[in-house]
Amino acid sequence: MNQQTSEQIRKTMQAVKSSGSKIETMLSKALWIRGHRYRKNDRTVFGKPDIVFKRIKVAIFVDSEFWHGKNWRVHKHDHKTNIKYWHNKIEGNIKRDKEVNRKLTEDGWTVLRFWGADIENNLETCVKKIEKTLNE
Repeated sequence: MNQQTSEQIRKTMQAVKSSGSKIETMLSKALWIRGHRYRKNDRTVFGKPDIVFKRIKVAIFVDSEFWHGKNWRVHKHDHKTNIKYWHNKIEGNIKRDKEVNRKLTEDGWTVLRFWGADIENNLETCVKKIEKTLNE
């Protein structure tokens, strides 16, 4: 495997988008087409959810498996280089996600989180789950 220089790694990391990802766009477009109106990446809501229905207090997060540590106990040992950095980074993300869920729930919000693969493979199921929550 080729070792990247620190400059190459920096450029790669800069290309990672915090909003407007492919999976986030898929979900938001599907909701929009069905007539649902929302805010994206609303900074006024704690945790800056990807999709927000502010009036009815529903916050939706679209989490990628890598950055948010899906099956972390299994995949924790997949990292081969800079292990300490990646473990701290991803475990910090997991901890932050739990704190955001706790705080929003305490404030009366309904929090929905979807993994990227679930959106890509089962978009209709994800949309139906959101619609069910919106109608409750």
